[in-house]
Amino acid sequence: MSYQDYSYSKKEYTQPQKPYHTGIISAPDKTLLIIVAFLVIIGFLAIFSATAPKCLDEGVNPGQFLIKQVLAFIVGFICLRYLSNYDYKKLPQFNTIVAGSILTLLFLVDFTPLGATVNGATRWINLAGFQLQPSEFAKPGVVLLLASVFKKDADLFDKNKWTQAFIPILLMAGMIYKQPNLSMVIILLATSVVMYMAAGGSKKLFLSCFGGGIATMALAATTLLHGYQIQRLVTWVNPESDPQGAGYNIIQSLIAFASGGLNGVGYGGSIQKLSYLPECHTDFIFAVIAEEFGLVGCILVIGLFFTFMHRGFLIAARCPDMYGKLVAIGLTFTIAFQAFLNMSVASSFLPTTGVPLPFISYGGSSLIVCLAMVGILLNISKKRIKKIRGESYSVRTTTR
Repeated sequence: MSYQDYSYSKKEYTQPQKPYHTGIISAPDKTLLIIVAFLVIIGFLAIFSATAPKCLDEGVNPGQFLIKQVLAFIVGFICLRYLSNYDYKKLPQFNTIVAGSILTLLFLVDFTPLGATVNGATRWINLAGFQLQPSEFAKPGVVLLLASVFKKDADLFDKNKWTQAFIPILLMAGMIYKQPNLSMVIILLATSVVMYMAAGGSKKLFLSCFGGGIATMALAATTLLHGYQIQRLVTWVNPESDPQGAGYNIIQSLIAFASGGLNGVGYGGSIQKLSYLPECHTDFIFAVIAEEFGLVGCILVIGLFFTFMHRGFLIAARCPDMYGKLVAIGLTFTIAFQAFLNMSVASSFLPTTGVPLPFISYGGSSLIVCLAMVGILLNISKKRIKKIRGESYSVRTTTR
């Protein structure tokens, strides 16, 4: 009886062995890209519908808000394209620059005349005729910082982690809260907790800190929360108690949902956007979508965000390295959680907070940052293989 016995012999090298290199063997996640494209298009349609009547009343170009959003999209798409082709494993080398830039911009907003105040909140900075919202850039900044320090372990008591990430993040959160922008602070803290748990953080420590934090906030609510924030909580429970004041936005938003019904009143037919619903093109744009496209339109938008979250977490699960996994989890959760907050506020499921709907609400900074985050996700989604240079194997066959 004969059989083949395979043995391997390594060739002798005539040159020193070269290190492996990583080759990309697949395109980025097309499903994720299609989802984002649909969300952006829905945003364009909703922004034009919500702002055109107001512009006509003021005698200006009815498409001026749409034009600005398209320009922001072009900038964001350039960022998306660049980051989708830039190796995400090289991003940690820019952590210091990213953290320093964000902290500098936040400082300029909070402590210099460059900060622009809109509706009682100083969240923007005027640069060369353009308004920039630095707190938006803190979202990917926090994700990149935490992914860098959590990729090996989730030890919260490591001094290096505090100097490299935790202290800069706490400074960002403090300056963002000062603006005030409590909703953004909540997003950053929630993202930090999710990334800590994804990195293998202690559940007991998390539950202890969570319980202590809730108790502390409950005891110090009168000093930590601004007066208008406390009023929002009160009117959320009973908006009819102040229908012309703090409860006005919630009531008008609910009227929009009720008017939309199942199929909506049709594109452009919203009544609530005609000076009834303030900030209908930003914080409450989901209410305009609900009125014009009804329950069907709401389910479409919710379904797109749910699919976005599914694809993002799938990218994280398939990523071969811990840093990429944490970045994908952080970026996906940030966008999905922000969408959940916005839609929950518009439907009165949560108290009113000033947070835009990702990809859809009017706002250049938000759209640019979200598209840049998607670019990183697309880069992580590319399948890679390690190829060995300078080493080959031969097969010797023997027969008995």
